[in-house]
Amino acid sequence: MKQFMAMLKKNENEHPPPTKVLNLAGQLCWELQSSTPSLEKLVEAMMECKNRRYFLTNIHVVRACVSVHIHKGQHDAACRLLEYCEAEEKEELVQLWHEIHYRRVMEKHQTDVLTPLQKFRCRKRNPPPISLCPEGLKNRNYSEEVRQHLYRFAAEVTANPDKKQREGLARDMNLQPTQVYNWFANYRRRQKS
Repeated sequence: MKQFMAMLKKNENEHPPPTKVLNLAGQLCWELQSSTPSLEKLVEAMMECKNRRYFLTNIHVVRACVSVHIHKGQHDAACRLLEYCEAEEKEELVQLWHEIHYRRVMEKHQTDVLTPLQKFRCRKRNPPPISLCPEGLKNRNYSEEVRQHLYRFAAEVTANPDKKQREGLARDMNLQPTQVYNWFANYRRRQKS
């Protein structure tokens, strides 16, 4: 780490910093992820650097920065960092976004775990920004045409299709067999209540 700090100081006015320095930053963040005090020193050094935006293109550095912010209870700062970082791994950034909000809810309720329903509600209340999801959030609802086809099958054929029928429906509607299985399971549950 001392070597990295020296390299950081030496190259602080270079735009962008040498690739060697950026790669070493990512490697150190990954290696030190379970050592909070060392990770905090490393993140602090990078974030005080004029070139910090270049470091925020590396997912390991981003993850380390978010981790440090969460550890310090700085949830808003962690969210801002995610909004403006330029790492390519958008799915992982969205996951980090959700983790920040889960942590916030856990602290509010003074608990160590959230139920799947609490996580779902948390994600609904705190959707990731456009910078992380340029194509928007995936709509989990099926089109009207697909729903009508499934309802018709449930009413006219069976509400409990076997594996072969589910695979056929999945093929016809461009879905996964598990999606069809889950739709029918939910449909039967709704019919009972």
